[in-house]
Amino acid sequence: MHFPFRRRTAIAALSLAFAVALPLHAQDRKTVKVGVSVGNGEQIFEVVKKVAARDGLALDVIVFNDYQLPNAALAAGDLDANAFQHQPFLDNQNKARGFDIVPVALTITAPLGFYSHKIKAIDALPDGASVGIQNDPSNGNRALLLLQQAGLITLKPEAVKNNTATPLDVVTNPKKLKLVPLDAAQLPRSLDDLTIASINNDYAEKAGLSFVKDAVIKESPKGPYANLIAVRRVDKDKPWAQQLVKAYHSPEVKSFIETKFNGALVPAF
Repeated sequence: MHFPFRRRTAIAALSLAFAVALPLHAQDRKTVKVGVSVGNGEQIFEVVKKVAARDGLALDVIVFNDYQLPNAALAAGDLDANAFQHQPFLDNQNKARGFDIVPVALTITAPLGFYSHKIKAIDALPDGASVGIQNDPSNGNRALLLLQQAGLITLKPEAVKNNTATPLDVVTNPKKLKLVPLDAAQLPRSLDDLTIASINNDYAEKAGLSFVKDAVIKESPKGPYANLIAVRRVDKDKPWAQQLVKAYHSPEVKSFIETKFNGALVPAF
């Protein structure tokens, strides 16, 4: 998933999540707190912030390095919006944690990739290789689907249909791959211990990995995993939410994404 604002760590954000949330009274508020993921989310919001300021909306951008925190902070009222996740991840979080968070706009598609410090091409993947995948249900399913698309495993059809695949749904594994579920943020740091690992784009970028140059398996950018801007349901029609979407969907932001990331990120609007 860089800027002239003061960066806050996920540790600070976590402490905020336990604070008493202040009610959001002003529907036309002039400052909006937005949670984004470390890496490319920060870079993009540097441009979004400038465009929004030009139109009278100030953004207070808070950076997270853990995917489990931004929705909790949003639900608690410590954020007004976040921009770091795709719809399957949001659906899972709403169901599992009782949030009432809804999308208001699409942002980017960040194709998922498998990376390696040990092989240069997937054809060189040895039998019995250790394969790191995300341990959260949404991204873990996504990684398993990508392994199936590469012809390395076969999954139960119902798990594929429902986007609920876990390692227990693997029905054929001819290379006897050892699937290793890990926290998404830990996967780049584990590349020396794994043969290949599925790494989300923002964490890959932070680790100095290029989707275009380094990924040994690449997800197509044309899929259901477009990222989005999310807010609490009660805020979805507020003027500030519309202003935030307008700033993100500006020509300046679209041009920045297309020129900065060279295909590793694709505008979804």
